[in-house]
Amino acid sequence: MATRQAFAKHRIYLNLSTLMNLIIQATHPIAAPHLDHLGKLSQSKQSEQIAEHAYRLTSAQAHAGIAPYCLANWLDYGFVPRGRKLADFGLVVMDMDSTLIAIECIDEIADMHGLKPQVAAITEAAMRGEIEFAESLRRRVALLKGLDEHALQRVYDERLRLSPGAETMLAAMRKNGIKTLLVSGGFVFFTERLKARLGLDYTRANTLEIANGKLTGKVLGKIFDAQGKADSLVNIRDELNLRPEQVIAMGDGANDLKMMALAGISIAYHAKPVVQQQASYALNFVGLDGLVNLLAD
Repeated sequence: MATRQAFAKHRIYLNLSTLMNLIIQATHPIAAPHLDHLGKLSQSKQSEQIAEHAYRLTSAQAHAGIAPYCLANWLDYGFVPRGRKLADFGLVVMDMDSTLIAIECIDEIADMHGLKPQVAAITEAAMRGEIEFAESLRRRVALLKGLDEHALQRVYDERLRLSPGAETMLAAMRKNGIKTLLVSGGFVFFTERLKARLGLDYTRANTLEIANGKLTGKVLGKIFDAQGKADSLVNIRDELNLRPEQVIAMGDGANDLKMMALAGISIAYHAKPVVQQQASYALNFVGLDGLVNLLAD
């Protein structure tokens, strides 16, 4: 699947024609010289502002200098077929930790136990694809044994923050009738609260075992992993009678690659290199509302 998705990304560039638009966006005002330079590289004759810090360069062509120039100037870019818009899609599938939200919940839970460095190191290795996810989760959860269950609520109340642009993105999904599925190798405790808070349509995650008010260091049932995310995407997609090209998937770690490979568009959000290399688009600087700008009318 990863190979297929990598090929899909290259296909975006190989088939570029005058029907492609180049979307440039940033977290800061984009200086006119940047737009002029990118216009010359892409042979675009016209640019139009589509958001406060986002522009569309029309009839754009690929050029090897665009990616390094954008990276050096803290700009995100993406080639999008002209006419492709958000309303063309029916489902967006989102990872939770470090994607929809700005923290890794298990790392913050571990911090309540004085074990954040140990758990965070395993998290990072798993995100890079160096440790099989299910094994990494077992090892991390085992370190939480004996922690009071109230630590979960403290993490939610005191530390959980939405990623920038999350509410703008979700509002755009609702406006366009797009269903939302939140998938996480993390925990139901957090996904269910986010579902209620944000009006999400579906959630899937793992359940921590708790006995006598304490975490046991185990996960109940089968671990919800990369394959679980991919299966959930397919199940909900089919339930909604959608085609694969009507699905958007976004994530940041290796555990998201299987589901991203099944989507019409995949978004690497502030992601690890292995994910950026295989995604349709990478948002390295802007928030989640960058997806809305990519597919703006």
